[in-house]
Amino acid sequence: MLNNGKFFLPPPKDGSDFKELFKRTAAAGAGRPLGSDGFPAGPWTPELLAEAISQIDANRIGIDLRTVQLWFQENDKGISTANIRWLARIFGCDDPVATSEWQMELSEAQSRLTAKRRDGRKAGSSVAPEAPDIAQNATAPDETMPSVGLAGDADAKTPVRRLGLAMRSEALFSSGSPLNLPAAVFAGATALGFLSYVTGVHSASYDRMDGVVKQVGFLWAPNWTFVFMVFLPLFFVFVIELLAFWKFEGRLKLVAQADGTDSHDAWARNVESSSSTYWAVFLVCFVFAGIVQWIEVCLIPLMKGGGEYAMDWGKLAIVRPDVISVPEAMLFTGIAYLYMAISFYIFFAGLILLYTIAYDFCKIRKKLETRPEVDCRSQLNEVGLTLIRGIFRCTVLGILVAICMKGQSSYLTSAGENIAAWLIRDMSAAIFGLDNLSGTIGYRMPTHYSSLLVVISTCIVFLFGAIGLGTGNRFRVPLWKMSTVVALLVAGYLLIGAFSGFSILLGLGVLLALYGLFDPAFGRWRASEVGTNLNVS
Repeated sequence: MLNNGKFFLPPPKDGSDFKELFKRTAAAGAGRPLGSDGFPAGPWTPELLAEAISQIDANRIGIDLRTVQLWFQENDKGISTANIRWLARIFGCDDPVATSEWQMELSEAQSRLTAKRRDGRKAGSSVAPEAPDIAQNATAPDETMPSVGLAGDADAKTPVRRLGLAMRSEALFSSGSPLNLPAAVFAGATALGFLSYVTGVHSASYDRMDGVVKQVGFLWAPNWTFVFMVFLPLFFVFVIELLAFWKFEGRLKLVAQADGTDSHDAWARNVESSSSTYWAVFLVCFVFAGIVQWIEVCLIPLMKGGGEYAMDWGKLAIVRPDVISVPEAMLFTGIAYLYMAISFYIFFAGLILLYTIAYDFCKIRKKLETRPEVDCRSQLNEVGLTLIRGIFRCTVLGILVAICMKGQSSYLTSAGENIAAWLIRDMSAAIFGLDNLSGTIGYRMPTHYSSLLVVISTCIVFLFGAIGLGTGNRFRVPLWKMSTVVALLVAGYLLIGAFSGFSILLGLGVLLALYGLFDPAFGRWRASEVGTNLNVS
């Protein structure tokens, strides 16, 4: 039946308890919009149902995903009075009359479940204490804090799973609008740009001891502008898109073939299994890359008036106190390095999620390969192609981040007046035989090391994804194209400042990489190359 453009089932009124009634109705997809072909869109999943309930205008505080998951599981948990109202609106397709009928049916089914549990206790059976799914109508914080469990939120024998760092990091990419995280990072970089303008270090130069006048302004540093305003926001966009595809579309297709019923719980367990990795990355990013690096590179030189590091906007107060004072520089650099530490932690968390997606795909594929009666090659090819394209895009952006970091560090030790003139001069030296100003000063360059870590981490994820996702001859051609671009980009990174004309190789790799962001396939893939009847562009 059709009601408000959705698939409607009338209440069965067959005396079922809540668990039996909910299981049948959710499996039928009651309340879901009809597909483009006019047929039901499929069964409800915990995520889809939780999202639908949270989008009801009158439901201002939403619903905890864990609560909805309890309805799907084989346990003795029922449903609270408040949630009966929202579930009735879903099953009733937002029709007042149908919603009223479903509300009565769900209330009676919950009463029958309560009576069954009471009879079980009287008979001496070991059943969990009577309680609804969760005290949804108690207070708003209990609705919106899935990490804090209530006594009645889970079975007595099942401990409440609290959200750790891994799941909270995953939630940064999967919760809320896909625009939130990229916009937050871009906004932070924009705020730093305004601060640099207010303090006067947005565009500033100084006379080096060898007579070179160098531009060291904040807005001239690609490792603070291009990285945080362009490359990292794009990286987060692609990770969010790929994660959403895997959780809500790709994984469900494959798990359905493998007869899996706990897709999202299994994904959560995969994420939580990397908890120690997230904590290690958190420690490195905040303690070493953030606090220790700020103290060593900025704070101590500002306090003592010197150092073994090249002059940049963060230490400009040492040679240009007329532009910015030392206290202002300390405060500004502290804010900037804190922002950098947060952004790079999220970046590495994204890489861990990409690795987890590829690893999860490999496990499901191996399970399916042990069942020859299930023909799922088409689904595996389709999902695998989508995943490898997304991982390639993220890999390209990660290496571009490292190129900006190393390029700025190399420029500061060179004889170029600004980074653009330095690159143009190097290109001219190779083409026209001009003086390349290759002389450098032996400053310490910690950014070379940190950028190398970014490249290695990013390439490891791509290599694992290429091996795990691209098995068989059907992936050979597209993977060779992607791998060639990645190798060329890494070569350009490694050879920055190594010889005259390095900028030509670097520019070629960057151009191909930027094209690969729009067309990871580098042309249309023939069906014979991917083993499906689809043309993937």
